[in-house]
Amino acid sequence: MDITERIRQLNAMRGWTIYKLAKEARVSPSTLTNMIRRGNSPSLSTLERLCSAYGITLVQFFYDNEDMVQLTDDQREHLEQWNRLTERQKRAVDLFIQGLLQME
Repeated sequence: MDITERIRQLNAMRGWTIYKLAKEARVSPSTLTNMIRRGNSPSLSTLERLCSAYGITLVQFFYDNEDMVQLTDDQREHLEQWNRLTERQKRAVDLFIQGLLQME
């Protein structure tokens, strides 16, 4: 991923300038300008500050909304239950679901 391009994208979505981002992230404008002009990647601490300014997590920074899957409450609960199953139980659930799908 091109980090500087992602910064440009997030700024454009918010209508922010580099100066506005620098102010919100408490990073010097020259640091951001130099980083973007040279295509340098920010340090982890700078990236965390940028994400905080944007109101997003690091995961959201690296994966835009098209890449992220939003789970419903039911799906989240099923996933939590799935994670507590043994491998044998998971195989049994898989077979059960396959059987249900064949009933259609």
